[in-house]
Formats: sequence, structure tokens, C-alpha cells
Amino acid sequence: MRFWIIILLVEFCQICIATELTFELPDSAKECFHEEIKANTSCTLEYQVVTGGQYDVDVVLEDPKGNVLYKQVRMQFDTHTFIAQVHGIYKVCFSNEFSTFSHKLVYMDFQVGDEQPLPGIGDHATVLTQMESSTQEIHKALNTMLDYQTHHRLREAQGRKRAEELNERVLWWSIMETLAVLTIAFGQVFVLKNFFTEKKPYAPYK
Repeated sequence: MRFWIIILLVEFCQICIATELTFELPDSAKECFHEEIKANTSCTLEYQVVTGGQYDVDVVLEDPKGNVLYKQVRMQFDTHTFIAQVHGIYKVCFSNEFSTFSHKLVYMDFQVGDEQPLPGIGDHATVLTQMESSTQEIHKALNTMLDYQTHHRLREAQGRKRAEELNERVLWWSIMETLAVLTIAFGQVFVLKNFFTEKKPYAPYK
């Protein structure tokens, strides 16, 4: 029984490989991704701006004929599901051209087609056995675990970026305070030195 559970889990891991990308989008830049999709295939596009600027980006999804299927301006995150009407290369573009200095990090998940059932279970004609039911529950639990891992990974990236920015600001503030203290200290020493310096009397020429 353990052997068959291991085999089913290995097959499941091979099936659930998804297309997920986390990429950098420089300021005044545009990145496009292409995917070949067959007609009548259900697809889901999910994205989120992880770090940078106001956490916004322009998104455009086009079909092989150049028709715009989805377009959003300065969005932080969204999910769009559609059914491909024609077979061909679909293009999704992320644009940061409206920003002149904000470097951004974008997460994208482009799922093509419905998730396949576990081998031997999708076309099962009889009642599932206890092992098959347990495998199906593990399948659902692993999907939920992957969603939670993605969510926490993005939250961790946001928190790390904010911590780095805060650390940089604290560093520069400390440097400025140190320079101000040193300037005041040298200024006070110079002024006190002038107070206690004996001035030579002025002797007029005869």
C-alpha cells in the first residue's frame, strides 16, 4: 500500500508543475511573455506587484490576432480567467513605462488548462477505495499547501523589501546625525578656543 501511495504522489508532483514567474521590472521598461494555447482551453492569469513604487503596473493580454482580452492600468494585483477562442500564441505584457525611477518586482502565475485528476481516479467507475480516497485528500491538501506557500513567500518578499528600505533610511539618518554632531562639536571647540585665547595688545607704530 505504501508503495502505491508513493507512486501516486510522484505522478501528482509531475502533474502539478505550474508556470510561475517572479521577475524584475525596471523603471520605464516593458516585459512580455508568450504562451501557445489550444482553442477552447480554460486559462487563468494571476499577478501581483511584490515591491516597488506604489505597487502598481500596467497589464495587457492579447490573443494571436492582436485582440485585447484583458487590460488594466496601474493595478497592484488581479486574477483573470478566460477561454481561448483560437489556437496560437497568446501574449501578456507588464509595463512600468509610466514610472521613471521605481524598480519593481512582479509575480505572475499563468495556468493553462484545468488541473488533471490523479492517475486512475478521474475515470474511476467504481467506489473509491480507502487508499484512493486518502490519496485524493492528500492531493487537495498539497494544493492548499502550495497556495499558502506562495502567499507567504510573497508576503515575506514584501516584508524583506520594506525592512531593507527602512534599514537604508536609518543608516542615512544616522550618518547625517553623526555629521551634524561632529560639526557642532568642532564648532564649539573653535568658539571656546577663541574665548580663552590671549590676544596680543595692539601696538601702534611711532
